[in-house]
Amino acid sequence: MRDFHFPGRSAVYAENGICATSHPLAAGVAIDILKRGGNAMDAAIAGAVLLGICEPQMTGIGGDCFALYSRPGEPVRAMNGSGRAPAAADASALRAEGHDCIPLRSAHAVTVPGAIDAFCKLSEEEGKLGLDALLAPAIHYAEAGVPVAPRVAFDWQNDQDTLQGAARQSYLIDGKAPTIGQMFRAPGQAEVLRRIAKDGRDAFYSGEIAEDMLSALNALGGVHTAEDFAGVSADATTPVAGDYKGIDLVEHPPNGQGATAILMLNMLKHFDIAGMNPLGAERVHIEAEAAKLAYDARNRFIADPDHTSRLDHMLSPETAVQLAELINPRKAMAGPKAISEAVHKDTIYITVVDKDRMAVSLIYSIFHGFGSGIASEKFGILLQNRGAGFTLEDGHPNMLAGGKRPMHTIIPGMLRKDGEVTMPFGVMGGAYQPCGHARFVSNLTDFSMDPQAAIDLPRAFADGDVLKVERGYSDDVRQELADMGHDITIPDTAIGGAQAIQIHSAGILEGASDPRKDGCALGY
Repeated sequence: MRDFHFPGRSAVYAENGICATSHPLAAGVAIDILKRGGNAMDAAIAGAVLLGICEPQMTGIGGDCFALYSRPGEPVRAMNGSGRAPAAADASALRAEGHDCIPLRSAHAVTVPGAIDAFCKLSEEEGKLGLDALLAPAIHYAEAGVPVAPRVAFDWQNDQDTLQGAARQSYLIDGKAPTIGQMFRAPGQAEVLRRIAKDGRDAFYSGEIAEDMLSALNALGGVHTAEDFAGVSADATTPVAGDYKGIDLVEHPPNGQGATAILMLNMLKHFDIAGMNPLGAERVHIEAEAAKLAYDARNRFIADPDHTSRLDHMLSPETAVQLAELINPRKAMAGPKAISEAVHKDTIYITVVDKDRMAVSLIYSIFHGFGSGIASEKFGILLQNRGAGFTLEDGHPNMLAGGKRPMHTIIPGMLRKDGEVTMPFGVMGGAYQPCGHARFVSNLTDFSMDPQAAIDLPRAFADGDVLKVERGYSDDVRQELADMGHDITIPDTAIGGAQAIQIHSAGILEGASDPRKDGCALGY
């Protein structure tokens, strides 16, 4: 139990359903959907689409998603809603132009958006209310407007220079980033969602809406075609999982980076994490070193599912033993070779559990703040720059090529014990996510923290050769880490954000939400 003398956040307890996400309007809509008879999938889709209006710097219908979902007694299932590079994409052509990585704000960084197809499939296959009911709240708020929340305003100000051309008309107000409490409206997106509600995914991937996106991309040198958009298809897939002290961590498979979190935990098993100070330098150091090694493996192996050939090697306990032996408990090693310059960015996450204990863990993103910065002229659809997750290195499994999916940083998570899901959760923050998953699981198991305390605890992240340490750590800890050889920095932006819902055996749900974001957990 937290000390009520100090600022903090209580967990949310409810019996019938809970949503935890990064914006309160989306959480409220999700609970309304549950009260109307919708299930957890309905609520998650409705909330996620609205988050594209509430947090347009993080996500939107021009982006991708991944989802894990389960019903009691059934295995966890996964949906890959990530888009592909256009068929004509060619790494050698970009190398010939002098590029050693994909330009972040170019049409070459735009993969075809996959989220809408995934939402339509999940609604049809798993939902109860129908797509028109799920999109109605986002249509309303896109037209009426939403007051800009504090964290959203902070990010908007930081990322506004990414916006270019038509995007500046759609996402700036009088040429400036909106301030806290100022109303943001997206009437073009309201019209897009209205057409999707009526005609389904084809309204987005063909006809006038697709042509609007294609026109914006082709004008900037993109090689995208109508066939690329028409051919988008989200895929059902099988999760991967690993055990940590009796709890299974379930992750989305490649092209997501979930296996990285499992590899990290497999390494941490070989250290007495539970015997360390949870806020001490020793723990930060061991986690940082394990992250460097796990991310190096990620950068080498994780790619489009058809091009990832070493997944079993990453998940192998023997691999973790060999890597753990490389960690010097008192000395920092160099960071991993980067896959590209573009892997540490943010996203949104939503989790819902309903009265029947269907659980959904869904993450949805346009990658960088405001994605590519490219928006369509008529409808104002902001396009992701997920293609920047490819490498241009010749022969690499994650090399850009036509029809491939890039390595994705977004990963939804679930915890499972004795075959039953006990907690859907997610940790936002781009490349931080595997490290965040591992730290969250360690907080729960090694230090017996409740979900809210596990989320609240200060964070550190070995981002390449720099160790980012939040202000919640003491100066003594930072100095001790520097003495070990770490290059220490205090990041301007808090590291990531997290949401979780614990399913208690007594029939009660417990929701937790990260104070680093504007959101909350709500239940009924």
